[in-house]
Amino acid sequence: MKFSIFLSLIPIMSQAANYTVDQHGEVVTLSDAAHKTQVSIAVGMGNNAYSFTVNGKPILWTPFASLDQWRAAPVQAGNPLLSPWANRLDQDAFYANGRKYPLNTALGNYRYDAFHHPIHGLVVYAKNWKVIAAVADEHAATVTSRLEFWKHPEWMAQFPFAYAIEMTYRLSEGVLEVHTVVENLSTDTMPLSLGYHTYYQLPGVPRDEWKVNIPATEHVTLSDVLLPTGAITPSAFTSPVSLKGTQLDDVFSGLDSQGEFSVEGGGKKISVKFGPNYLVGVVYAPPGREFICFEPMASITNAFNLAHAGTYKNLQTIAPGAKWEESFWIKPSGF
Repeated sequence: MKFSIFLSLIPIMSQAANYTVDQHGEVVTLSDAAHKTQVSIAVGMGNNAYSFTVNGKPILWTPFASLDQWRAAPVQAGNPLLSPWANRLDQDAFYANGRKYPLNTALGNYRYDAFHHPIHGLVVYAKNWKVIAAVADEHAATVTSRLEFWKHPEWMAQFPFAYAIEMTYRLSEGVLEVHTVVENLSTDTMPLSLGYHTYYQLPGVPRDEWKVNIPATEHVTLSDVLLPTGAITPSAFTSPVSLKGTQLDDVFSGLDSQGEFSVEGGGKKISVKFGPNYLVGVVYAPPGREFICFEPMASITNAFNLAHAGTYKNLQTIAPGAKWEESFWIKPSGF
């Protein structure tokens, strides 16, 4: 059975023999009965896949007990999208196509890190996503949502490149694909600095028992304020890396296109594979916290400004009228 709905104003119910798509209010749930897997997406909270369970065990970390609690005091959790810049800028401005674009601090629609650097863009908690398609067939449960950034003056005032994002979550055989398409609707070439800050956990397994695989040959040197210095060195993180006594907030390039980021312990494992247009991986595992982030990134931290300075050569761009797209895949096992 195959069924699609293209309106987010009415409840979605799409069902096949094994796969199901349900919508209740702002939450869309994808189900894979054979693998006892469910993924729930809060469309009105940044289109965030905030819950991914296998046999009832959560593999994505969230600190809140309900969506209402999360909405009342938003924090990053689940699978937040970072756009139009991922991670940090080194100032309240960015460069593109040889021009400097100052951010408007008076609008109050972006946040700072501990060092007063603009961080993680504008859309982490965006309410403006619309479901445009939902399908459950014999192969997968899928939902696609669209965010039309260009329609919002308060965003365009900060990043004056008209663009739209379509995000597709596809659950098949217990694996979740997150597919992203960015469409440049501007008359100018659009610089791309996009990523996801996904939070993973191994419930019931102490952090000191977690082992991490980092499939990268290069380590991006960061300053004391977590900005790239321009230096890149061979990665010293030979796999597996034990998290016992280890904290990570590191940026990696030279990714192995056949490799997977992973965390495992207690017989459980979460593997994350990046598509080739994700050139950078950030790994974040702060001490004393029961989560680890594997973050697929289109570019390094502060990419716009480093590219303008001539110290970063791999900034991706989107020509007028063109699209950029890529996926990453989350595969749990042992749950």
